[in-house]
Amino acid sequence: MQMRLFKDLKIDFMGRRREAMIFSAALILISIGALVVRGLNFGLDFTGGTLIEVGYENAVELSAVRAGLVTGGIPDATVQHFGTSRDVLIRIAPKVEKAGEAVGPNLSDRVFAALSAAATGPVELRRVEFVGPQVGDELTEDGGLAMLYAILGILVYVALRFEYRFAMGSVIALVHDVLITIGLFALFQIPFDLPVLAAVLAVIGYSLNDTIVVFDRIRENFRKIRKGDAVSIINTSLNQTISRTLVTSLTTLLVLSALFIFGGEIIHSFALALIVGVVIGTYSSIYVASTSVILMGVSKADLMPVKKEGEGLDSMP
Repeated sequence: MQMRLFKDLKIDFMGRRREAMIFSAALILISIGALVVRGLNFGLDFTGGTLIEVGYENAVELSAVRAGLVTGGIPDATVQHFGTSRDVLIRIAPKVEKAGEAVGPNLSDRVFAALSAAATGPVELRRVEFVGPQVGDELTEDGGLAMLYAILGILVYVALRFEYRFAMGSVIALVHDVLITIGLFALFQIPFDLPVLAAVLAVIGYSLNDTIVVFDRIRENFRKIRKGDAVSIINTSLNQTISRTLVTSLTTLLVLSALFIFGGEIIHSFALALIVGVVIGTYSSIYVASTSVILMGVSKADLMPVKKEGEGLDSMP
């Protein structure tokens, strides 16, 4: 049921499609440039390394933890609170010591000794995880293949359900959303780990769901509305679905914002990827997917049901 506020809207969405194309092209170019020049700041899940979780008796400042690690000869660690201000998560990328030997699991002993020496109270070593470089390379390859398979599967699904131009439009919108989301992480060098990859895959599903709702209404109106060209019918369809699109997006953003603000640093990247993906996905389902369909020349004839030969003969007297 549509909200009364959005009833009888007549926004000319497609009248702004040229500006939207320029805006999207600029975002994509920035994203590709960031990926080429800066690259993704891969987390330990992809690069390998050591993850150490420690607990303090009282709240501890991260600056004090970093200073203790530097004093202990471990300057390149990533330090963040994990849950509370007494719990600290330390990530150390793989590196090579001066003697030429790779740092292995014994690194955790050096870290614990450095933290214990710098702390005023007892320090508890709770968890140590070591990810080898080979495992990280496999995760990088498998993650990229997962996104590729998801997009190819969506292409086949939408082509079977609608028409090949709609399938191409949905895939263009998905590539647009994924590129911009990943490009943001490259531009600002936000750590990219497995939870972020999971968020990107979730963005693909969310964006597709939004696009399918819009395409469903467009197909319905192409068959129902007798007058008007493709642009006017798509405009009508977008106005009819905008209430559902905005309410769904805003509800999702409320939950994600709560996760981002109150969930702690450990899921900041995950929540941020979803927030960016939902915003971009909402925009792309309105402008990118629909504009792509118009540019590929979809018409009423393409979406009219095919009449079978001899249909209606059985009902004749």
